[in-house]
Amino acid sequence: MTSSASHRILNHRAEGSKTAPPLLLGPSLGTSYALWDKVAPELSITHRVLRWDLPGHGGSAAGLIGPGATLADLADLVLRLADALDIERFAYAGVSLGGAVGLHLALHHPERVSSLAIICSSAHFNGAKAWEERAARVRREGLAGLSESADARWFTPGFTVPRLVDDHRRADPEAYAACCDALAAFDLRDRLPEIAVPTLAIAGREDPATPPAHLREIADAVPGAALVEIPGASHLAPAECPEAVLTALRTHFSGGSRRGMEVRREVLGDVHVDRAQSWQTEFTARFQDFISRYAWGEIWTDPTLTRRERSMITMTALVAHGHYDELAMHVRAARRNGLTPEEISAVLLQTAVYCGVPAANSAFAAAQRVLAEDNRDRA
Repeated sequence: MTSSASHRILNHRAEGSKTAPPLLLGPSLGTSYALWDKVAPELSITHRVLRWDLPGHGGSAAGLIGPGATLADLADLVLRLADALDIERFAYAGVSLGGAVGLHLALHHPERVSSLAIICSSAHFNGAKAWEERAARVRREGLAGLSESADARWFTPGFTVPRLVDDHRRADPEAYAACCDALAAFDLRDRLPEIAVPTLAIAGREDPATPPAHLREIADAVPGAALVEIPGASHLAPAECPEAVLTALRTHFSGGSRRGMEVRREVLGDVHVDRAQSWQTEFTARFQDFISRYAWGEIWTDPTLTRRERSMITMTALVAHGHYDELAMHVRAARRNGLTPEEISAVLLQTAVYCGVPAANSAFAAAQRVLAEDNRDRA
């Protein structure tokens, strides 16, 4: 990114494959994208993760925002970042102010948001007065004094993340105050029922800033929304309880993988899929997700072709490339998809014409072993 470009869009960090579904992660006021350090790398196994800094926080230019700013201004900056990276539609998760940005996006730009998670946030932040007073104090005194109480506002007693407290101290006071202006003017309570994207609300049970009642209010008002409460978590749950947050987000954002896994089991059988899952490592996890999400969650679920037809095409392709171990697996799948032994034989005979007799000979041998095992199992 050039220096001039960096002053036009939010500072950000991208992780994961560019072909994976995009997931944007928004920060809390006073923090940087380091808030997601313990969660983003794991999410990037299945998503193209993009975490960003608020104006005047982390590496984002303070001039991106000014006095009297609104949530719409911050949401527009997020959309500008997505556009710069050619991301048309994305899942979104945000903490506190970052969560409020997500609510605004889902309400005003639903065509851009595929799924939403709101963490330790609110549809309002207890009225304008406290935020107006904080903005005035920061403009007058800077952030040194306010950062001294960051631990008490953010974490349970005895817990801290020095990097985040330091980010608070280093934030630009004018940009921080402008974010306070945005929070002072924010209240979406009356419009929550209009949000139509799949929504998850995550509450920290020990959060004094946005207590669980605030997240429950969102979950009760947004149609179909779910609520998760995390014991032992205060306001910055991704930093304090990353595993719990990660589990909730994975469940919420893995719709395509979940459906793909269902189809994969229906076609290939539980024994094969369980064996593949048991062999999965951190090294192979992204590949396994790619198979479930793309091959099984998108291609095999496309209704244009029946599963019978897909089995015939798959067997032919496997013979053509000499993948006979995979062929054996898909002969079993073809039987589950309703093909008779005679139909499987006809498919393999067709391959003798277009893939060659030696390839078909090996294919018939592999298929015959599978069909013999199938007959024994059925006997």
